[in-house]
Amino acid sequence: MLDFLHSSQINKVMKYYSVAELNITSARWIPAYVRNVTKMVEKFGGRYLSRTTNMEKMEGDRKLPQLFLIIEWPSKEAMQNFYHSEEYKPFLESRLKGSNGEFILVPGEDVNQLANIPN
Repeated sequence: MLDFLHSSQINKVMKYYSVAELNITSARWIPAYVRNVTKMVEKFGGRYLSRTTNMEKMEGDRKLPQLFLIIEWPSKEAMQNFYHSEEYKPFLESRLKGSNGEFILVPGEDVNQLANIPN
């Protein structure tokens, strides 16, 4: 719909955000995941902005997940390096086996600024 916004004119390094909505199917993986992955995220330049089970729906029909998290990354490459690292692989596999949900990468950009759309 807004494909014109993703042109080659956007070359600057910007922050990216991992946004995850998870429902836990088995909690066995969680203690080792939190203990180890928090350090890995920081090693790759990430920073947890939110990791919570406390959410309040303001609107919409979707069911709230059990766990919601946001991680800030210094760049898309930093997040990809973390996500595809051999170090993270066993923890990713355990999370995927013990939960289901969505994991999305979002650029820290403002559509209005990119398209020069008046407010």
